[in-house]
Amino acid sequence: MEEAHAFYATAEFWVAIAFVIFVALTFRPIRRALVTALDARAQRIKSEIDEAAKLREEAKTLLASYQRKQRDALREAEEIVTHAKSEAESARRKAAEDLAAALQRREQMALDRIKQAEAQALQDVRNVAVDVAAAAARRLMAENLDHHRAEALVDRALSELSEKFH
Repeated sequence: MEEAHAFYATAEFWVAIAFVIFVALTFRPIRRALVTALDARAQRIKSEIDEAAKLREEAKTLLASYQRKQRDALREAEEIVTHAKSEAESARRKAAEDLAAALQRREQMALDRIKQAEAQALQDVRNVAVDVAAAAARRLMAENLDHHRAEALVDRALSELSEKFH
């Protein structure tokens, strides 16, 4: 019969035992290296996630800031437009008032000129009437007045003159 070989007498058994011993001896350093590498990778991923979250928060803050600035700019633009409309209306009213005042001044000046022209025309008519009356009186006096009457008129005029000057 064939001799039964003991299982520990085979080369495969000792190769398996050597493999198990090799794995047992290298398991801790390999495990440490793997755990260290995985921890480093996990830490790197965690720091990238933290950085991404930080960047996301900064982006949210910037977006909110820009939205607030945009709202403020729109509000300011509306205020500028409202102020400009108000200023334009005020300028229009002032221009209308100035125009009305200027027209009233010109109308008053024209009325004053008309009154002055009327007064001047009236004075000219009076002067012409006085000149005409004086010329007519001279002619009538020259034609109808004798020497006695002329002396009496001169005396009366002189006496009236002295009364008017005192």
